[in-house]
Amino acid sequence: MKLKLVLLITLWWSSAAALAETAGTGKQGGQPLPLEELRVFAEVFGKIKGEYVDPTDDAALLRDAIRGMLSGLDPHSAFLDPKAFKDMRMATEGKFGGLGIEVAAEGGLIKVVAPLDGTPAQRAGIRAGDIIEMLDGVPVRGMSLRDAVDKMRGPPGSEIVLTISREGQSDALDISLKRAIIQVSSVNSETLEKGFGYLRITGFQGGTGANLRAAIEKLKRRNGDPLKGLVLDLRNNPGGVLQSAVEVSDVFLDSGVIVSIRGRNADEDHHFTATSPDLTGDVPVVVLVNGGTASASEIVAGALQDHRRAIIMGTRTFGKGSVQTVVPVNSGGALKLTTARYYTPAERSIQVLGIAPDIIVEAAQPPAPGQSGRPVREADLAGHLENDNADQGRQTGSGAQAKAGLAARDYQVGEALKLLKGMSLVKLRGETAKPGSEEG
Repeated sequence: MKLKLVLLITLWWSSAAALAETAGTGKQGGQPLPLEELRVFAEVFGKIKGEYVDPTDDAALLRDAIRGMLSGLDPHSAFLDPKAFKDMRMATEGKFGGLGIEVAAEGGLIKVVAPLDGTPAQRAGIRAGDIIEMLDGVPVRGMSLRDAVDKMRGPPGSEIVLTISREGQSDALDISLKRAIIQVSSVNSETLEKGFGYLRITGFQGGTGANLRAAIEKLKRRNGDPLKGLVLDLRNNPGGVLQSAVEVSDVFLDSGVIVSIRGRNADEDHHFTATSPDLTGDVPVVVLVNGGTASASEIVAGALQDHRRAIIMGTRTFGKGSVQTVVPVNSGGALKLTTARYYTPAERSIQVLGIAPDIIVEAAQPPAPGQSGRPVREADLAGHLENDNADQGRQTGSGAQAKAGLAARDYQVGEALKLLKGMSLVKLRGETAKPGSEEG
């Protein structure tokens, strides 16, 4: 038995060492391969294979060795197994084969938060609040949310049966759905006040640039008049596809460099420049950022800041100034490797440093217990005198308090809106002033 074990170790060591000997005759990246270290690797592999207390799987050991190599480089380089690679592609493309249903875990079951408009779930009559009990006859109780979502996703055209319980229905319902391509938009928009729009980008996917352009056109139609200002919310945006960051920046710029990429080799250097006219009509823009603003979202913030196209408001950003290249490998997985650094138009590297906002605005702290969160006013005092002119007491015009919306709920958005309104007013007064006139 001992002889067999020694032979096993020797065979493993000899074959790996032979591979190392062969590899050592060439060069990798202009440098000779480290022959001695490869011998040590082969020796350690053989020791684990032959002497570890439990049997080991060769493929698993080698995958772990690859992960170990990458973990020693930087936090963003990694080895993606086939499933992780597939998930990453779906995240960056913003589309997948599925049902179009937003779900959450509740009491060991899966609850429908909302069906997305125009999707198989919405067309089949799935409602918010429905409880999914089974997927293709398999009970979901005890199933993780991730596993349930994976089971609902699949090739477009394939079918799945959802067994749901619904409030007011005594019997469970079996609903058959055919999966389709689900396109998830990474851009949300709304009107804060007449003429002032809000744009939120949650991530940079393949279609983010097109989604942003469509959202701006919708805001223009909704307002009926030219926009007066825009809030671009990049808070807690972890980044994504570099090209999408370039497209988003291009929406607000009409010329100049957006970002520069510089790698280890000169042929990896690239400059991305603005190519299309400013889609917003050069209206004032405030970009909201915070510590969760990273990578591609920092590219946008840096480009608009350096070109003085927008005022950056909030807190310092994350500081990820590196670019990762994803290279598929034979196993069906991929290698995500940091290959370059990026620089803003002013040749700033934001690696570690992040983007410093032009105006620092911290997120509002919740009021202390017993406090209302706003100063006490005369109207709050018991027995206060009433205003003897009812009309005078009402606010009118553009300064009237808007109904409680996003700007009222979100302190930083509210501050951005105040700044935009001031900038718009200054711009309006500058445009209406008559050239050459003097006041007497």
